[in-house]
Amino acid sequence: MSEERELLRDTVAALVDKHASPESVREAMSSPRGYDESLWQLLCEQVGAAALVVPEELGGAGGELADAAVVLEELGRALVPTPLLGTTLAELALLSADEPDGDALEKLSNGSWLGAVAFDPGYVVNGDIADVVIASDGENLTRWLSFTADPAISMDPTRRLARVEATQTAAIGVDSGLLDTAAVLLAAEQIGAASKCLDLTVQYTKDRVQFGRPIGSFQALKHRMSDLYVAVQSARAVVDEAVADPSPTTAALARLAASEAFSSVAAEAVQMHGGIAITWESDIQLYFKRAHGSAQLLGPPRDYLRRLESEVF
Repeated sequence: MSEERELLRDTVAALVDKHASPESVREAMSSPRGYDESLWQLLCEQVGAAALVVPEELGGAGGELADAAVVLEELGRALVPTPLLGTTLAELALLSADEPDGDALEKLSNGSWLGAVAFDPGYVVNGDIADVVIASDGENLTRWLSFTADPAISMDPTRRLARVEATQTAAIGVDSGLLDTAAVLLAAEQIGAASKCLDLTVQYTKDRVQFGRPIGSFQALKHRMSDLYVAVQSARAVVDEAVADPSPTTAALARLAASEAFSSVAAEAVQMHGGIAITWESDIQLYFKRAHGSAQLLGPPRDYLRRLESEVF
């Protein structure tokens, strides 16, 4: 990773550490818009988070997909509710047009507008608070100039979903793989969350004492946590490759690996924390819900597995 990207990671991590404590995350997810507007402003002003993938000549930072992945991974670690994923994908969709909408891109880049992409109109991330909504049917991209949106019930309270329906649309152009890009970015976020969930579990097993010793000292738990560490790091390697060289194949592999790793870590975290893990006061139940919600968000992992199988057989 380049020095500039490491600095980006450190800056975002510092903001998250200062402004996105577990208490702050709970407050944000329960707010009317589902995210911390002051933290979003800081991310846009101090980090340029919403401007990373937009070229400089269109008001952006001229960064790469990997820059957005770094930011989403750090936000994912703390389950920070933000409109970054949808906004980034909306920007990439607008940029694919022969003549991109410079005004919309500028407003999305500075964070004053929010974006959303409808791969499934029934479950659109931040769809009810978005200013720009793009729809993808796998072949073409369409901008919804006017639309109606209603909040959708979500298993994951840290990820706001909505049912969105278009009333007026305009064609943007051919979809050159926006779903694959979304899969890569979501996989990066999943890796961040899985890593933090494992960290919290390891720390708990050091603090929790049974039979006069920390439960983390028992060999059976050591083996389980070692297996989880290997799973997360293996998935991270797959995701890193997809970020560096995105393609339909690497995106599917990243999505599959990240979903399986995060779901496994979250399930084991519940077991190792015991009954407290499923109480509202525990953060582990939020990671568990994020793991399973994210795994289904862009289509279940089995869909990506079938895509990979079709390339082999």
